[in-house]
Amino acid sequence: MTMHDHLTTGWTRDQMAARAAQELQDGYYVNLGIGIPTLVANHVPPEMTVTLQSENGMLGIGPFPTDAEIDADLINAGKQTISELPHSAYFDSAASFAMIRGGHIDLTVLGAMEVAENGDIANWMVPGKMIKGMGGAMDLVAGVKKIIVVMEHCAKDGTPKFIPACTLPLTGRNVVDMVITDLAVFQRADHKSPFKLIELAPGVTAEDLAAKTTAHYIS
Repeated sequence: MTMHDHLTTGWTRDQMAARAAQELQDGYYVNLGIGIPTLVANHVPPEMTVTLQSENGMLGIGPFPTDAEIDADLINAGKQTISELPHSAYFDSAASFAMIRGGHIDLTVLGAMEVAENGDIANWMVPGKMIKGMGGAMDLVAGVKKIIVVMEHCAKDGTPKFIPACTLPLTGRNVVDMVITDLAVFQRADHKSPFKLIELAPGVTAEDLAAKTTAHYIS
């Protein structure tokens, strides 16, 4: 691997999560989706009060536990073991989704298989593949105030995931506010505006990004 190849790899999964954590604000109630978004819990600034919510019925999630701290009964929606905090609260699924659908969650960070240039998101199924169900994704994109997608810029076969129009079954229409990939960050001012490139990952050039993106965006 040459120096140039190394530089154009962009952010790691953990660095993508750290970039998403920069969008947190003091007092926020935040839901973290399965996959890369769960890593955001490890990057909450210590001076900031952010309450993490999991749709399986927990408010106040701590960082991932060490091997000595693992409690098999404490899991997030992705079935990963988590830690609790002194103020953690537990409740049933109905109360959890009432929080989400009632607009009480300020921000959700989700993974995605596709995001369209108009803010559509597909993140719950690939036709023909075995799935466990929708989960909370559709409720999250409909009920939460701000939607951030954190995903690899391209699929394993190299095809772009930030595209003109989604080809997979949609989770929500015109709902995504920000997209963070291993190559760049895109944001839009509102749901009538196009996405704008606001940040390139270290070592990634505008040409690198354009070659791997089919969605239209403002540079």
